[in-house]
Amino acid sequence: MSHANDNDNININRRRILINTTTAMGAVGVIGVCTPLVRSCAPSEKAKAASSPITQDISTLEAGKMMVVEWQSKPIYIIRRTDDMLKKLAVSNPRLRDANSNESNQPDYAKNAHRSRDPNLLVMVGVCTHLGCAPGFRPEANSSGLGTDWAGGFLCPCHGSRYDLAGRVFDGSPAPLNMEIPKYTLIGNILTIGEDV
Repeated sequence: MSHANDNDNININRRRILINTTTAMGAVGVIGVCTPLVRSCAPSEKAKAASSPITQDISTLEAGKMMVVEWQSKPIYIIRRTDDMLKKLAVSNPRLRDANSNESNQPDYAKNAHRSRDPNLLVMVGVCTHLGCAPGFRPEANSSGLGTDWAGGFLCPCHGSRYDLAGRVFDGSPAPLNMEIPKYTLIGNILTIGEDV
């Protein structure tokens, strides 16, 4: 009889060892499977870099001209507007869909007639709010094909959406909203896009 009890104790001890070993191996297996899954959910270095602010020296940007940089895989239009361009902004107001930019995506400091921190410098995402094409910069007044009332602005080549020199969309255009103004800071001639200090 005592021999049977010894066998039962040995079997119970063996079961405990097997259960503990199996549990430990299972936990290691779960960790081994979950680690790559958790790592894949974290943003890659490329994604982190793409969403990081970018800095651009705009000292060489001449009045009346535009430069384009890339931020978050989108074109950013940087235009140094002339005094004449700023005067034209007020003239086109009655024909704009959202002249006061109440429905548009922009920081509070861009909720003004020129949609910028500095009236002479426009910084905006160069993407049409209709279907995402890149509107062309057409600063010249009375441009060929745009009519005698064209005061300058942006024309989308895809479906003809028209924007003024502040990126505000004209009534009758397919685009529903003004072009987006990203967060940015300007210190001297150094422009930082994606950062709002």
